[in-house]
Amino acid sequence: MKYLFPRLLQMLSRFSSSFFILFLLAGTASAQVETDQPLRMVIVGDSTVCHYPTNSVRRGWGMFIQDYFNSSQLQVVNLALSGRSTKTFIKEGHWGAALKEKPAYVLIQFGHNDSHSPEKPEATDAKTTYREYLRKYIDDARAIGARPVLITPMCRRNFGPDGRIRNTLLPYADAMKIVAKEKRVPLVDLNALSVELCNKLGKEACNGLANDPSDETHFNAKGAKEMARLVMQQLPVAEPSLKQFEIAH
Repeated sequence: MKYLFPRLLQMLSRFSSSFFILFLLAGTASAQVETDQPLRMVIVGDSTVCHYPTNSVRRGWGMFIQDYFNSSQLQVVNLALSGRSTKTFIKEGHWGAALKEKPAYVLIQFGHNDSHSPEKPEATDAKTTYREYLRKYIDDARAIGARPVLITPMCRRNFGPDGRIRNTLLPYADAMKIVAKEKRVPLVDLNALSVELCNKLGKEACNGLANDPSDETHFNAKGAKEMARLVMQQLPVAEPSLKQFEIAH
């Protein structure tokens, strides 16, 4: 009996040591799996950005951004929604859902619906409320450790008698630039890039980018891909940390 107790202690000691080692290995493996998961880039915005079903002619540029990045390293999650503004995207709870995705990056493009007439529930003022909501997006993203990037709203393909774009969204693009400078946030000036492209192409050629020639705002696949290309002209420059995930084009 006097030999049994020491042997039990010895066996328990060995068991405890083995269990502790297995516990450490399991923890290391779990951490490795977690580390191997791709970072997430969440996109928030409106109908010019969002995802559309395959049976729709309409396309948003957010549908084509993944093509520029290694999906095993950076996963694009397009949460943009048609008809939303900086205000309604938050008030309807979509922004809260976007933050729960725990993104490393957040691309933010609003303005088209913000610019609607003041009596509309989605409308914001370029000089006041639009800027306030943009600041909230930036602050909330940074609070969870994400890197926000502002993207000015692309122009509507509204040509004047001189054959040049009437840039009705410029007040919202300018307001976004002011907030970006104030908050020291990277910015892609898609508004300026799209105006330049449309003026270069002209009205008839721009119709080839539209889901419907009478629709001056939305895009078909060709147009949405062009907007994605314009975004990617400046995005890795504005946010250099994204260069490591890029696929050569």
